[in-house]
Formats: sequence, structure tokens, C-alpha cells
Amino acid sequence: MNARPANSQLSGSLVGRAIPHESAHLHVSGKAAYIDDLPELAGTLHAAAGLSTCARGRIKNLDLSAVRAYPGVRCVITAADIPGENNCGPILHDDPIIAGEEIQFYGQVIFAVAAETRDAARQAVRLAKVEYAVETPILDMEAAIAAESWVLPPFAMQRGPVDAAFAAAPHHLSGTASVGGQEHFYLEGQISYVQPREDHTLHLICSTQHPTEMQQLVSHALGWRSHQISVEIRRMGGGFGGKESQSAQWACLAAILAVNTGKPVKMRLDRDDDMIATGKRHGFQYAWESAFDNAGRLLGLKLEMASNCGYSADLSGPVNDRTICHIDNAYYLDAVTLKSLRCKTNTVSNTAFRGFGGPQGMFVIESVLDDIARHLGRDPLEVRQTNFYDVEPGVRSTTPYGMTVEDNVAPALVAELAASCDYAARRAAIAEFNANSPVIKRGLALTPIKFGISFNATHYNQAGALVHVYTDGTVLVSHGGTEMGQGLYTKIKQIVAQEFGLPLEDVRLSSTDTSRVANTSATAASSGADLNGKASQNACLNIKARLAAFVVDLCNGKVAATDVQFADGRVKAGDAYDASFHELVMAAYRARIQLWDAGFYKTPKIHFDPVTKLGRPFFYFAYGASCSEVAIDTLTGESRVLRVDVLHDVGRSINPALDIGQIEGGFIQGMGWLTSEELWWKTEGAQAGRLMSHAPSTYKIPTASDLPEVFNVRLFDNANVEDSIHRSKAVGEPPFMLALSVFQALRDAVGATLPVGSQVRLSAPATPEAILAALAAASGRLPENT
Repeated sequence: MNARPANSQLSGSLVGRAIPHESAHLHVSGKAAYIDDLPELAGTLHAAAGLSTCARGRIKNLDLSAVRAYPGVRCVITAADIPGENNCGPILHDDPIIAGEEIQFYGQVIFAVAAETRDAARQAVRLAKVEYAVETPILDMEAAIAAESWVLPPFAMQRGPVDAAFAAAPHHLSGTASVGGQEHFYLEGQISYVQPREDHTLHLICSTQHPTEMQQLVSHALGWRSHQISVEIRRMGGGFGGKESQSAQWACLAAILAVNTGKPVKMRLDRDDDMIATGKRHGFQYAWESAFDNAGRLLGLKLEMASNCGYSADLSGPVNDRTICHIDNAYYLDAVTLKSLRCKTNTVSNTAFRGFGGPQGMFVIESVLDDIARHLGRDPLEVRQTNFYDVEPGVRSTTPYGMTVEDNVAPALVAELAASCDYAARRAAIAEFNANSPVIKRGLALTPIKFGISFNATHYNQAGALVHVYTDGTVLVSHGGTEMGQGLYTKIKQIVAQEFGLPLEDVRLSSTDTSRVANTSATAASSGADLNGKASQNACLNIKARLAAFVVDLCNGKVAATDVQFADGRVKAGDAYDASFHELVMAAYRARIQLWDAGFYKTPKIHFDPVTKLGRPFFYFAYGASCSEVAIDTLTGESRVLRVDVLHDVGRSINPALDIGQIEGGFIQGMGWLTSEELWWKTEGAQAGRLMSHAPSTYKIPTASDLPEVFNVRLFDNANVEDSIHRSKAVGEPPFMLALSVFQALRDAVGATLPVGSQVRLSAPATPEAILAALAAASGRLPENT
């Protein structure tokens, strides 16, 4: 594995250095405290949920007498025991904390228990006797479309003269595709620990990406007000979007049980219950028609896409909006009609997942262009480059949602990667290999990404921070972002230390807590460092301005505030003043100068109409490209990723080590989505709607053995054109979509077995079964050598 960071920062700067994760020493020593590691308060009870064994129907009878009688059980609650609103839906109020009479998916919570031990709670919930009036469930998108079953109304739009484009185009092609969902598979499952405090208040320690939303939904469930509840989180063992909205249900259940018993309550889901009862990435299916010229330039596109939203809306509206905003990826679409179907099925409600609908949008356009290239007998990379947005803003620079692409580095980035990874030579070598290899076929693909950075919901693009400077010169920072392993706290630490000119060890980050920084946005949309970094910097600048003014006074006005410099633990103003940061701070304290401040930041320039889907939803774009080489066994359908080359744009990196780690991890997670991670529900019989891939034994995430033998990752040298924090770019979600090159390489390998010009009908995830099905579907029979 070869990782080379961009060398674009000043050598004396803390920002731009490859500094280890601030909790790395705790992670490797086992001393990093996650919620289940915290000492439990005396009298702590443990909660478990009773889950439905019916996908759709009504509860005719619910007998919980044996549950209540089980030794150690202290409290049992049903929907009737919720004092406030029975809802944990983040947008629409269609997601009950506990199901009442109506059951909408297999695994829905129908009651909850608090007991003296976790084992007692888990044993007790299994003793419930439930009688259902079973109804026929809707378990897939085809059935939902046929029944016109939607969580939100369908959306349709048209941009440009589509009919005219199709009439004038020399070539037309149509196709279908599908891509499955994905389990978040965070290492730390959903967990909440609720501690009752005096005067009707609660302190909630919750593994969540959205503390403020937990505060709000718990208060609604209890019929309380926000100031009675504080929510804290120091670190999560992974989130990936699965702890943005879906942590709320378990927080609400724990809070209700805590209030009912007057005792602290911890609720921790085991892996099976977590996978069964929490939402996943939205699976999508597509049907399209394309119109294009002899060079492969896309002239018109008609696209219908449907997403499996599950039984409630959750975040499906904004997820599908972002899909709409990423069907273009890095390509100019002159004329497009789009229909987006948000299907309601009797499965768990799907939710946010790294990329938040963007990967599903990019997936389809990459397949469309790959089909066009195959149809014309052209190199797919050449067709992709033909369709890029213009580098300079002009006619071919406006997205289907009306935003002008002003910072397009995709052409240069892709050209640089193609040259450095020897794309052309390897393409020829693979063609020669395939011509002489009847069983093993290789494939190669180079795909770009252009990913918009900001929340589509404009009001979430804000952040606050609180910075305290103590009289010994040390600094404590609180902000609204959450740490889930991505290194947000480390980057904030670097930013604050840089502002004050202090060593990293003089800055500490406190846990994220709604009682310190209020009205926080979710740590999502790849905006954690952008928003909270700017807010923290703003607080630092306010404090520095007061300290600089104090230095001016100490120097009797002989220096200007702009002469005051903070660096290397000292504060200097030319030859007139030189003191340690600690000495200045102590003097400022004695002079009664404020040494703390709150910072705030709101992203500029952005606006988006959720009705028309028009505006500028993104502050800027992050770009990248990857080239993947794969091999498939046409006898078994097995595949292997042989080599990956990545060139990714993170602007001016705040921490190259963390950014490269995010790129590598995001790529492998995306590769899992597209190759091995297959969700499977029973579709018939008494257990119809039951998730069968509910544990590591039945659901395959990538492991170390799945890493490509050659994995080269480099950072593209490129400062952000927008005034982001230190001109960096977000890196959380964009790398996930680099893995599209793996899927397109697999298509290329399958295509090597087919007649020239044949369409490849490969669905994702490209499991061995899917690869064999694609070989059979395109050729009309299994390969002769099977």
C-alpha cells in the first residue's frame, strides 16, 4: 500500500501535518471509554425491546404477564405508556417509538423492558405471547410500485429540450439496473444510557451523530421541554449515518423507562437486534433511455429511479433529493427527465448512510456511460472524459438543479491519474490477457467523482463552538460535532492550537454536550470539520482580538493589533512585546479581560428549494478518481480486486494521515456495498419479511483479505476555491464513491466474455451469483466452459 500526502503546507504549521488521531493511544491500549465502558451508577437498570414477528398486520392480543413476572424485571412499557408523542421520526411523524396496534415490519418494537441485569431483560422479552392478524406485506419495490405505495409522493422534473434531443440524436440505448442496500455495521451498536437528575431533568449519554435531535425527540416523547434534557457523547465506535436519526428510538425508550422507574437505564442492542430493527442504505432500481452522438456525448437522458424507503419516511426525502443532485456526477446533462419514486415497503425504515443518496445517483450515470461506450466500441474512459463539465464556467457548466460548476478540476485530476497508473498500457495488456484466458477474465475501469459538500437542508449548515482559555495558558474546546473515529476532534485540536500558536498538548477537546453548545447540526454531509472547524476558529479569533488589544495597551499604543503574533507558545509584537502565552493570559485575567468565547459559523452562498429542486445546495465540490483492476472466475463467479489507484481532492489537507485513512476506509466500504454486502429477507411463509442476513455469519463486509494487493492513494494538489477552513475540503463521504470503479471494472470483465457491443446486465452487489447471472443473461446461456 502506497500513500503519499500532498506537501502543500508550511513546515512550521500544525495545520497540514500528518498527526495521529487524538485518541489513537487510547484506542490501541483499550483505554478509550465508550458508553458501555463507563462506570454504571448504583441501581442502573438494563433495557431490552420486544420485537414483532410479523411484517404487516395488527396485534390482536399482547400478553405480557410472563414478561412482568420474570425475576429482575422492574418495568414493562407499551405504546400506551408513552406520556408524550409516540414518534421518533426526524421529519414526518410517522415512525412510532413503540408500535400500537398496527405492525409495519418484522422486527418492529412492540414493548420494552427494564430489568436488573441485561440478561434478565433479554430473557424476559422472549416470554411475550403475541397474536397477530396477519396481512400480506409489500416487501420489494416492484410490489410497492404496483400498489402505488409511497412514503412520500413521487417527484418528476425536466431540464432542457428532452424530446428534441432524442429526435435529433443518432444513437439511442435503454437499460435497467439495480443496487442493493447496505448495513452500517458500526463496531459499537446502538446504545443510550439515561441518568435521572434532580428537578425532573435527565442526562443522556448516547451514541449518536445528532445530539440535539436526541434532545428534542426525547423531550417530545416525555412531554418535557428541551432545557430539562442534556445529551452527551465523547466518541462513537462508528456511525456512517446509522446514528444520525436511528439512535433516537433507543434513546427515547431508555428515557421513558428511566422516568417510569426513577433509575438510570442503559439500553444496548446486540448485533442481531441492531441489524433487524435499524434502517440501512436505500436500495435503488433504475430504468433509463439515453440519446447520444458518435463520440458518446450524452445528448438526452430519461430516467426513472425507485428507492426502497422501508415503512416510514425517516430521512428518505433528503436522501432522494441528494440522489437527484448526483445523477450527473462529473458530467454535463443537457436534457434530462427524471422520475423519483419513494417506495413504502414493509421492511425496516431506511436511513442515512455515508454518501446519503449520492452513491446511488452516481451509480446509474456510470452504468449509462459504460453502456454507451460498449455500444460504440469506445474506451469507457474516453466517453467519460467527453461528457465532463467544462473547466471554465460556460454553456456546459450548469447542473440539472441549476448550480454552476465553478471549480471543475475533474478533467485535470482524471488525466493525471490515467497517466500515473498507466491506464492505456494496462488496458491493452488486459485485452491481450483476456484473449488468451478462457476462464479468468480481467477488467479495468477509471471513474471520477464530483460530490457536493453541504446539507441540502440549508438550515443545518451552521455550527457553534465554545473555547475556554485558562490562566495557565491551556485551552478547552467544546463544539457541536461528534467524533465517530473520523478524526474530527483531532482536526479541531490542530485548528485551535494553530490559532493560538500552542503545542497540541495544550489544547483539549471536551465531549460534545448540548448543555455546552446548543442547537447543533448532525455530524453528517461530510461537513463536520468545515462547520465546527470554522466555528472553533471564530471563537479563537474573538479571544485573540481581545488579547491583541490588551498587548497594544501594554505597549502604550506603540504597536498595532495587527503586529501581535501568536506562535511557538509565545506572543510577540515586534521588539515592543515578547511573553509566553501563559504570561499574557495571566496578565489579561488580572486585567479582567474575557478569556473565553463562543464561536459561530454559517455556510455562505447556499440556497435550495426543496419543492423545485433548484438552487445552489452545495458550497463547493470535492473531486476524485479511482482506477480499479479486477479478475473474475467465469466458472464460479468469484471476483478479486487486484489493484486500485486513487487520486483524491481534499483541498489543502488539515491532516493528510487522517484524510488518507478516510479515503482508504471509504473506498473499501464502498467496495463492500458493490460486491459482497447483500441484504436478504424471507419473502414467503410465516416469516415473510424477516431479515435473514442479520449477523456477521450471514452478512459479508470486506475484511483485510479483501484489500487489493496494490492500493495506491495520493492526494491531489488543489486549494479549495471557497473560503473553507484553511482551504481544505471534506473527506468523509466522497471517497466512498471511488469504489464505483470496482463495479465498472467487474462489468468490463463480464463484458470480455460477450460479443462486442453487448450490454452487461450486472446488478449490485456483484456477488458470485450476480456475476454468473450477468454472464448468462447477456449470452443467453452459461459460458461453454461451465
